[in-house]
Amino acid sequence: MNVSTDGWKNFGKHGAHLDPGNVHGKIALGRALEDALERMIIEGGIKSPVTTRRGLLARMRYLTTTTGGPAALTDAGITAVPRTVRAWTHGTQQPRPHNLEAIDTAYWNLRAHNVLANPGGFKQHLNNNGHGTRVEIHPVNQDLVDQPRRRDNLRLRTIQVRYVWDEAVDAMVDGDEAKLEEIWDDVIADLDSDWGAYTYVSHIGLGA
Repeated sequence: MNVSTDGWKNFGKHGAHLDPGNVHGKIALGRALEDALERMIIEGGIKSPVTTRRGLLARMRYLTTTTGGPAALTDAGITAVPRTVRAWTHGTQQPRPHNLEAIDTAYWNLRAHNVLANPGGFKQHLNNNGHGTRVEIHPVNQDLVDQPRRRDNLRLRTIQVRYVWDEAVDAMVDGDEAKLEEIWDDVIADLDSDWGAYTYVSHIGLGA
């Protein structure tokens, strides 16, 4: 793979495709968005473990006051009668270990569902009051590329990306790879004349 500005058009010709970690930027961008969303879901969630009184009561409060909570409990395998669920919610009865695990699963599934149903918060997070998000671009792994075709000057690139995140989140939610490819082309256009070398990458990280 002679990854000059347009060398990506022949991606895999000299062995880069043999490393499954080397993917088109649109794929890596989609994965990076999913990772950033997962971090936001976790970091904004209840910190106390479900095994603590505080953690259990907080989860039960969320699951019994949020639309979809009862269904989430059922989907997670909770078969307790309403009276028992009320006792858990008020802290007058301790669930058994397998029910604690199911309550935790129900909570995180419902929180993830609600965050995905309202992606505006994620867009706001990435837009960062107009400052955008830092993007780390890791070049393709060249270990399997024919030796004469390797590029010794490929390196990790870091850029601050603005103005694309609303469309990027919509594309991730919709599974629109064509739109993600268009967005990725816009992002790497800022990487000077060597932008084509980053059409395919090994990893993209978002500082969000």
